[in-house]
Amino acid sequence: MHNAAFKVLGLDWVYLAFNVEPQWLPDAVVGIRALGFKGVNVTIPHKEAILPLLDEIDPLAKLIGAVNTVVVKEGKLVGYNTDASGFWRSLKEEGVDPQGKEALVLGAGGAARAVAFTLVERGCSKLYIANRTYNRAQELAEALKEAGPVSIEPLPLEEGPLSTILPEVDLIVNTTSVGMGGKGGELPLRADKLEARHIVYDLVYNPPSTKLLEMARSKGCRAISGLSMLLYQGAEALTLWTGREAPIEVMKQVLEELL
Repeated sequence: MHNAAFKVLGLDWVYLAFNVEPQWLPDAVVGIRALGFKGVNVTIPHKEAILPLLDEIDPLAKLIGAVNTVVVKEGKLVGYNTDASGFWRSLKEEGVDPQGKEALVLGAGGAARAVAFTLVERGCSKLYIANRTYNRAQELAEALKEAGPVSIEPLPLEEGPLSTILPEVDLIVNTTSVGMGGKGGELPLRADKLEARHIVYDLVYNPPSTKLLEMARSKGCRAISGLSMLLYQGAEALTLWTGREAPIEVMKQVLEELL
């Protein structure tokens, strides 16, 4: 996606993937500066851990508590969060307005922080956060109090609690990596608890149709893939690095061809 954009923009740049184990993150961050990078994207599991390693953090990223994009500015590493705007732009594209809706976010990591912040900021009436490690859900619920006056309830990511609240929920967003690459098991959501009125959004984009989305479609739910969020958060990151407008259609075409 980014390499196709660089080519169209006439930039002699290249985007590469590096697998960084958690214990090597501090060294990798030093390497960003030492090797003369223009910037990087940060993904699972580093979106929160990288914060204290940066020189500056954009106010929005600081409020969300997660960084997914780093820009090198005059030798300083500056952290941003483009997940939030990418998620919001994808919702608008789908004609989904969180205003007045009850929402359930599955997961409590970096992506969940951006999604939950966006839902609260955009006026959801109530937010449930379900995570396998319950205290992580509690921590995120506490952190979101600054985002807006919305009732937020943490839950364990288990079938029983989820089945209890699904009748009240309008929007379900999976921010976990379950289903990525067609692996990772299944989420503890019962198909018989889903109703056609539910909107189910899976941030997992590979494969474009996950088990969760297939289950949602089988119940007549509106099912949304994470492909558009991937596109829009990437486009904003590219603009931050280059100062140029991202060639959205080119990036979208490449994503659709690859996935």
